[in-house]
Amino acid sequence: MGALLLAGPAAGASQLDDLRAKAQATIERRDPVSAEVMLRAAIKAGASEDELRAHLGEALLAEGDRSEARKVLEGGSFAPGTEALGWRVRGQIALAQGDLRGAANAFDAALRANPRDSDLWVAIAALRFSGGEQLQSIEAADRAVVLDPKNARALAFRGLLIREQFGLAAALPWFEAGLKARPDDPALLGEYAATLGDMGQYRAMLIVCRKLAQVDPKNPRPAFLQAVLAARAGETDLARTILGRTGNAFRDMPAAILLTGVLEYRAGNINVAVEQFDRLVRLQPDNLEARQMLMRAMSRQGSDQPLLDRFDKDAAQAIAPPYTLRLVGTSWQRLGNKARAEALFARAARPAAHGPVPLPTDFAASVLAGAYADAPNQAQTAVPFIRALLKEGRNDEAQAAADRLRDANPGAAEAHLLAGDVRTMRGDAKGALADYQNGASIRFNEPVLRRMDAALRALGRTRDADSMTSRYLAQNPQSLLAMKLLAAAWAGEPRRDAYLAVSRALAARGQPEPVQ
Repeated sequence: MGALLLAGPAAGASQLDDLRAKAQATIERRDPVSAEVMLRAAIKAGASEDELRAHLGEALLAEGDRSEARKVLEGGSFAPGTEALGWRVRGQIALAQGDLRGAANAFDAALRANPRDSDLWVAIAALRFSGGEQLQSIEAADRAVVLDPKNARALAFRGLLIREQFGLAAALPWFEAGLKARPDDPALLGEYAATLGDMGQYRAMLIVCRKLAQVDPKNPRPAFLQAVLAARAGETDLARTILGRTGNAFRDMPAAILLTGVLEYRAGNINVAVEQFDRLVRLQPDNLEARQMLMRAMSRQGSDQPLLDRFDKDAAQAIAPPYTLRLVGTSWQRLGNKARAEALFARAARPAAHGPVPLPTDFAASVLAGAYADAPNQAQTAVPFIRALLKEGRNDEAQAAADRLRDANPGAAEAHLLAGDVRTMRGDAKGALADYQNGASIRFNEPVLRRMDAALRALGRTRDADSMTSRYLAQNPQSLLAMKLLAAAWAGEPRRDAYLAVSRALAARGQPEPVQ
């Protein structure tokens, strides 16, 4: 190797090109260790490290060794022709470590080297999505597909965005197109299987899971998806056994934490369930489902005073759902405060209709104003400030702040929803609907569906609401929210037959009552 590399520029360049191509092909075959070995051997034999730096970094990243990959990539320059790859991999490492600014700078350098790199545009799409720029993420993914219509990574990422934007069924053709280009790609197979499962196509999901296990035996995702399926079927012991095979692979994934908590609760391991739900609530403090699961487990555990210390404020809110009111009321009852318990039970029996209300905040607007003034266009400072303004009844100021955040972040669906929510609180259903529609054009999920359904019905457009929610259910056939919204809308004549059909579907899923 060394003699050939030193024999002359032409021979060396040709051999380096062959080596790079072989290394990339080996990485594509999911054998990055072999790629690393051949690249390091070439460097040891006399090849310039700069000539192979980008590819060695890519191999190390594929192995999951981000620290060593970063050390290699930052250890020198990239040879001409490899700059785009080197900077792209540096950006991917920064993105994986949560350094969005560092990732953006690296991707900018890669763009200067090669603006027509389809894989680079996939990475840019991932960066933009992570930063909340969903519309810009869609544009980047579209560009990646245009540059290389057979790029499986581009097709897969576009499928993920389509799933968010239009629904599960609309995403399937994108995953299938990606699998035609690369039928053994583990990431694609995993997303395809998950989408099939969410649509209720369990037999097809299992077939894809078996394929994924064959092509990537160490991949824990098939086991996780099969555990979810077993849990949905009520097979608690089987689900726990299958989930145990994933080890710690999904330890910090919210969906896996929730599943673990549910399974441990069903198995009677209440203390473990409380630990899991507590972790999830700390990760996602505004997750209502997680809060209710934690309350339920603590109630069964008999931890009445800790439950009240933590959740009595939830029950005091006007938006408290009946389930929360009953659980908190039960704890008050067991501690001997019958008057407090009966008041909560009475509220639970007659849930009040209400529109959106601000989530609670522990600080006054005056306390949050300084941080907001420094960064008014960033969600982490604007959202708490807007909540505080709403709590104090300063709705016009809240609207101005929400509109400013929306206008500064036009590609973020959540910014449009926030502006619409404030309009709804101010009684402007028509203006709110426009904001919700703009958000839905970027990301149409259940939070958007709930808002749009309510806004359309508030404007008397019941037929439009029924049509929109029915279309959402057609794309997402397992959506309990869509079923509940339709059941509530069709409870009276003349849609009695449709109501009964949806109610039967809900009952089959353990949801006998429509939303109030």
